[in-house]
Amino acid sequence: MSTRTFLRDNGLSLGFGALFLASLVGQAFAGLADFNDRQLARGSQTVGLADYLTSSSFAVDVAENWQSEYLQFFLYVFATVWLIQRGSPESKPLSRVGRGSDRDQLLGKHLHRGSPRWARAGGWRTAVFAKSLGLVMAGLFALSWLAQSIAGVSAYNAEQLSEFGSPVSWGGYLVSADFWNRTLQNWQSEFLAIGSMAVFSVYLRQRGSPESKPVGAEHGVTDESG
Repeated sequence: MSTRTFLRDNGLSLGFGALFLASLVGQAFAGLADFNDRQLARGSQTVGLADYLTSSSFAVDVAENWQSEYLQFFLYVFATVWLIQRGSPESKPLSRVGRGSDRDQLLGKHLHRGSPRWARAGGWRTAVFAKSLGLVMAGLFALSWLAQSIAGVSAYNAEQLSEFGSPVSWGGYLVSADFWNRTLQNWQSEFLAIGSMAVFSVYLRQRGSPESKPVGAEHGVTDESG
């Protein structure tokens, strides 16, 4: 496979991967400037980029966004099995609500030569593979939420000590207002974005995008992309 073909065939993942890295670098520099501004306001010493990148302050800012994104996809993967939005290309039509038949899912006698190995294996391996996308998203959400809580309690306690307050335990931080404020401000934005996308895509179009219906499709048409 030529480099040009590889780039074409993987343009979506490579493009968003590049945007992710660029955004993370931007966040690092902007976060460092903000952190040092707060340090100066408190009369504390500023830090360099390397120290900031290994700090709990940077880690918690990154992790709290990651966990909300993976929560969004984890819930969406499972919710769209049973919930529908009439007219949205993000939704299945009413007639296909549920887990789908073996024919729909290309299982059992409907398998073909190119089917994934675990889909052909049967038993527990096929059962796990049939839920693998949601399970991985759930696992990544749990890990990033755990990372947020660990980095968060460290950052919170550093803030407390700098202001002569009392540090808290990890368990105490999990029920603190700081932890849930950080968590819920990300969750509410993710739920709003994904819900509004499902509704907007009923009535609005983006020509050529698989996230949109064909421009001339009726508003009530469901599960059709252009």
